Amino acid sequence: MGNKLVEALSSFTATSQEAAPDILVMNFTVVTACMVGNPDNKAGGWTLIDTGLENSADFILQAAAERFGENSRPQAIVLTHGHFDHVGSVVKLSESWDVPVYIHELEMPYVTGKKDYPTADPTVSSGVVAKMSPSFPHSAIDIGYRAVALPADSSVPGMIGWKWIHTPGHTKGHISLFREKDRVLIAGDAFSTTKQESLWSVLTQREQISGPPQYLTTDWQSAERSVQHLRDLKPSLVIPSHGKPMKGEELTKHLELLVNHFKEIAKPEQSRFF
Repeated sequence: MGNKLVEALSSFTATSQEAAPDILVMNFTVVTACMVGNPDNKAGGWTLIDTGLENSADFILQAAAERFGENSRPQAIVLTHGHFDHVGSVVKLSESWDVPVYIHELEMPYVTGKKDYPTADPTVSSGVVAKMSPSFPHSAIDIGYRAVALPADSSVPGMIGWKWIHTPGHTKGHISLFREKDRVLIAGDAFSTTKQESLWSVLTQREQISGPPQYLTTDWQSAERSVQHLRDLKPSLVIPSHGKPMKGEELTKHLELLVNHFKEIAKPEQSRFF
């Protein structure tokens, strides 16, 4: 029932906005995905970061056609990790476009049918989303030969000037993406700008710096170190997978607050993953 509600919310409320001239953020209410590439330079190509939920494919295909032209396809799909709300449309899209799907080597078992994620932990919060989280899909998907491990040199295929950063905690192989020239950070689930456990916060997209979604985060010590690492990059703009983009002084202030008070802000009082 919980997953059906999530899918229904996303289908009725999907929107898109430019976070930068070459970054389109697609917001499916409960999660985001990004297209990275300059629409004025279609020959330069583009890359899709994450694929939303299972019913997000049509919106993504339409957004790609409007931004880059009919029948356009990305050079690659890059996944921040393999949770259901990030890989929901990856099978359909990767087959439709016939493109490789890059992911950290530690996440490969979850997208090649070899290993399931643990079931979500509803005890971390009294929020509605947390309570219904055990109904969220956690079984491995299998994208077969299209799954490719990210390059060891931290480069991102199809994204010149970007590097991927290992930011474990939420999952073992979670990554974030960073472009040094303008200090843009695609954070994935390393931290959020909304309280993902609360349905009201998810629906209103009220800006509230928070850590990774609590009900699916398995290593809180690593999660805290990852947030510290990202803070040290001094990002000027962050695009999270949950919540709205945040930039400038507001971002600096809130990220510093999260680092200094991680246990109070981000970490649940109880979790079976402790």
